[in-house]
Amino acid sequence: MNLMNENRYCVIMCGGVGSRFWPYSRARKPKQFIDFFGTGRSLLQMSVDRIRGIVPDKNIFMITNEQYGSLIAEQLPELAPSQILCEPARRNTAPCIAWAAYHIQALNPDARIMVAPSDHLVLKPDEFRRCAIKAFDFIDAHDALVTLGIKPSRPETGYGYIQVGEQVGDDFSAVKTFTEKPDEQLAQVFLDSGEFYWNSGMFFWRASTILEAMRTHASDITSILDQGLGLYATERELPFIEENFPACRNISIDFAVMEKAPNVYVECVDFGWSDLGTWGSLYDNSPKGDGDNVTQSHQALLFNSHRNVVAVGGDKLVVISGLDDYIVADVADALLIVPKAEEQKIRNYVNEVRVSFGDKYL
Repeated sequence: MNLMNENRYCVIMCGGVGSRFWPYSRARKPKQFIDFFGTGRSLLQMSVDRIRGIVPDKNIFMITNEQYGSLIAEQLPELAPSQILCEPARRNTAPCIAWAAYHIQALNPDARIMVAPSDHLVLKPDEFRRCAIKAFDFIDAHDALVTLGIKPSRPETGYGYIQVGEQVGDDFSAVKTFTEKPDEQLAQVFLDSGEFYWNSGMFFWRASTILEAMRTHASDITSILDQGLGLYATERELPFIEENFPACRNISIDFAVMEKAPNVYVECVDFGWSDLGTWGSLYDNSPKGDGDNVTQSHQALLFNSHRNVVAVGGDKLVVISGLDDYIVADVADALLIVPKAEEQKIRNYVNEVRVSFGDKYL
């Protein structure tokens, strides 16, 4: 492997709780650790599988909440303990990316970093690898913050959108605007215009470039972490993070940096991507049976029922009649039955569960 490839790193963010996939996704084992497709590989493991060959294994880092460190070690035993960075508190993507960038820059000042979520689905892994290599090549040649924009296939209201500007080389454009989760009418306008792409939440940049951008646009975060500069990647780093990291504000990298920085570019890609954020997206990306129903890892008989997603744990037999366009999810101590059209409300229902029953079912 040449020196350029040795400078490539990947940070996989795997600290989320995946509340929209409740009751399968729980605080103790969120969706990134679940094998949704019966392949024997969790979403996290699949995320690592598709970056192998792009980034040296020793340059792959997990950043997660401290309660999931043992789960990651169990699912990815090939990782050294030093490759699992455990946050003492959840502070969204900007602080976690800043810490990972500090850590990696201390290991290699010439580091080029890919940042990816742990719970996304990619149906065309070979095309994904081609796009990732092009993005690494782009940040080798440009002092740029690069995000991957997904060609939209429908007026999706659950995703953020990126408007492309002036083209800069093959498949790359300057970013004109970011828009968070538009309503259906605006999403249709975006789709029809051909100028907007879904925001995948995948990024590429040099460690030095992202830290410079954060010092400019999110200096309150870097001022906290700068206090420990010189401690990073040493045995003293984790105690410093334990004490200081919770003081960082809770903010996404999009709001903190990407919407403000002038050197933001998008690579326009199409590799069969889904953020797999909801039961509906699982339905869309799963093979359909009779009546266009999706059933997950169980025995089920469906009569006069159509377009449902049914996920039931264990060996329980499920018999359903006269049900259309519903989510039926049953696991251990919780059962969810809700119209697919209401899937964006599942977070609200989970909050009501917390208010009524505490954390017992979460």
